[in-house]
Amino acid sequence: MKMPTPTEADKILFRRTFSDLPGAEVKAMFGNLAAFINGNMFAGLFGSDIGLRLSEVDRVSLSGIAGAGAFGPPDRPMKEYVTVPAAWREASHVDLEAWAERALAYTATLPLKVKKTKKGTRA
Repeated sequence: MKMPTPTEADKILFRRTFSDLPGAEVKAMFGNLAAFINGNMFAGLFGSDIGLRLSEVDRVSLSGIAGAGAFGPPDRPMKEYVTVPAAWREASHVDLEAWAERALAYTATLPLKVKKTKKGTRA
């Protein structure tokens, strides 16, 4: 499967939404962008799709909104992530920003992700 490529407008929206959240770090990842807190990814860009890592309750809630769905490759969607409705990319982004804060808050409760060294040991 070819990795979908986001447009410059997609990247601008992603950076604008996630870069200013407290403790968030936006990085390039596989030709797309991702947002991290404490080393854990809490949002990603997959082509034009924005996916959020959410608690189970929030995943169910967001999945019930028209246009939301699985995030990532169709044959291997990411388990804790939900794609936000495409309409949110074109609207006032109030919903997107609120859900981005939920994703950050949930992921911030997860254990700090420790980087592995080249030999597989933890740094």
